[in-house]
Amino acid sequence: MTSILTNVAAMSALQTLRTIGNDMETTQGRVSTGLRVGVAADNAAYWSIATTMRSDNLALSAVQDALGLGASKVDTAYAAMESAIDVVKEIKAKLVTATEEGVDKVKVQEEIDQLQEQLKSIAESASFSGENWVAGGVDTVTTAADVTVVSGFVRDSNNNVSVKTTTYNLNATVPAAAGEDEASLLFGADTDGVIDYEDSGTSGILGTTADNWGLVDFGDDPANPAAAATTVSGMSIYTLDISELENDGMAEALKLVDAGLQAMTSAGAKLGSISTRIELQEDFVNKLSDSISKGIGRLVDADMNEESTRLKALQTQQQLGIQSLSIANSSAEGVLSLFR
Repeated sequence: MTSILTNVAAMSALQTLRTIGNDMETTQGRVSTGLRVGVAADNAAYWSIATTMRSDNLALSAVQDALGLGASKVDTAYAAMESAIDVVKEIKAKLVTATEEGVDKVKVQEEIDQLQEQLKSIAESASFSGENWVAGGVDTVTTAADVTVVSGFVRDSNNNVSVKTTTYNLNATVPAAAGEDEASLLFGADTDGVIDYEDSGTSGILGTTADNWGLVDFGDDPANPAAAATTVSGMSIYTLDISELENDGMAEALKLVDAGLQAMTSAGAKLGSISTRIELQEDFVNKLSDSISKGIGRLVDADMNEESTRLKALQTQQQLGIQSLSIANSSAEGVLSLFR
């Protein structure tokens, strides 16, 4: 039956054309955004996973920045410790020179004085972003303190998130108190955070006196400091003065400096290990971030080869649909010839 009121062929062609138009709109959206799943309506599960992982990846980016900051702090402290070790080595060499007969100890002490001032300069200058890991802190003369650097961002199997840190102990006590790490500070600080160079005699590796190192031999009367068999009692590496030392005193001074070198070497080794840990973590975080990005891409990214092929096919279908609709509409015009 032919009807001029209801053109079934045209309605069918129009419906097909609408479907093709919707498909084209979807495909064009994928081509323009590069995403197969751009909104929750496309695939709620994949969209939810991708959104969560993108937020985690952003957090990892912040971790990368924090690792860079932490690496700078550690590298600054390590460079300072390494420089201080070199200076103390020079002091040790000067002591060996001063033990020779006929050497003017006063002249040698003048050189040592300059090296001691260099140690102070190194300690004061080793600050990055307001933190000094080789001198200072708050009340580190009496109490060790921990400083941390961000090392990771973790989401566990229960979907709980946490930030992981690496800890470094700032300890100015020599020898270390029970249960605490070995001394790591060249100089400690008082309760106001002011670096204590010599007042307490127990301030860090360079500020601790020979007595507190346990290097002073009090002979038969431990209660009487005046009976000490060494003249370095009350002296630290920073305050060491060999001008009037005799043979026994020079031997004790050498022991004091060598003990300081061992402690500084230990502290430098810890800083070096943390620096290596941070470098490894930076490399891991970079790889982890790339892996997460790849995973997100597999879930939501559009295959551009496939989408471009589909778009071309839909464009062809659309042209054919338009022609079909045109033919369906023109078929009714044949009815007019019956009335002529």
